[in-house]
Amino acid sequence: MEVEKPAQEHLDGPVCVARFAYFVRRLCQSHWRSQTLLLGALLVGCSGDNADPAGDAGQGSSGSTSTFISDAGSDAEADAAPAPTVEKPREKICPPEMVRVAHRYCIDRFEATLHDSGTGETISPYYAPSKKLALLAERTWEKERLNVGDPDDQQMVLPILPAWEKQRDFEPRAVSKKGSLPNGYTTGKLAETACRNAGKRLCTLEEWRTACRGEDDRPFPYGDKYEQGKCNIFREGHPAMELHNDASRGHSDPRLNQVKINGKPLLRRTGETATCASRWEGDAVYDMVGNLDEWIDDPEGTFVGGFFSRSKKDGCASIITAHPFDYFDYSTGVRCCAELRPAPVP
Repeated sequence: MEVEKPAQEHLDGPVCVARFAYFVRRLCQSHWRSQTLLLGALLVGCSGDNADPAGDAGQGSSGSTSTFISDAGSDAEADAAPAPTVEKPREKICPPEMVRVAHRYCIDRFEATLHDSGTGETISPYYAPSKKLALLAERTWEKERLNVGDPDDQQMVLPILPAWEKQRDFEPRAVSKKGSLPNGYTTGKLAETACRNAGKRLCTLEEWRTACRGEDDRPFPYGDKYEQGKCNIFREGHPAMELHNDASRGHSDPRLNQVKINGKPLLRRTGETATCASRWEGDAVYDMVGNLDEWIDDPEGTFVGGFFSRSKKDGCASIITAHPFDYFDYSTGVRCCAELRPAPVP
């Protein structure tokens, strides 16, 4: 007895189209070989009597099979194509005159020399970087120097105030450069302006102290204990005592940073004290203890680090908060900080 075979299921056109669409989606989502087999089974079901091989040239069973298998192969080739290269983030670096600290920010390698932000001319380091304040100091001390100190000291003339500083207003710009005489006589506000005109800013207290302690996190730039002479601080004399016989007065005298003891100047040039170096990544920040006090970002008025004649041995912890932000004397200078920036594209 013959067993009747079940009739093969034939699918009409709309149903075929729907199932094709379904399997194409599956083909894009999973392994293309197995889905091609399923798609082939579907094509068999769509090739029965309901199909019109003569009337739908290019859309019948053979045409459809060719089309879908070709597409599946294209999808597989696309899946096998290499992924696009993802550009690695560029390293964050500092300008050449600055040192990178803890991969977080930049700090000037040296205390600042001040220049006219408009012309680039160097501002005298012996006067405040302001036409008004410089003229006032010159007028005052041309007379006052004759009333203080010993006769020999009274004969010490004032340093020359450049004519251009007398004739026009200007703004300072901070420059960090080895071998320069750093500017004292700077108010906190003028220090802030000088950093801003250099594209930088004043350091926070935390930034300044972190940089001072170096990558080994020590209380002095050179080590764990105070060592006399390693930094330019706690020197053998005080300039106001030398010129005025009184260390507590006359701190705007333009002559103070010219004073020498035993033939050696009290204020040193930037980087001259090579042992006073806070190390970072094979580089160093110089004179963070001693030489000049340095203003930081505090509108109430704070400077740090000590200066050449300050009688302190507290290293990177040295701090003065007794003066307002518009105060200045011969010992107040500046060093700037800045944000890291991406390295140039090679």
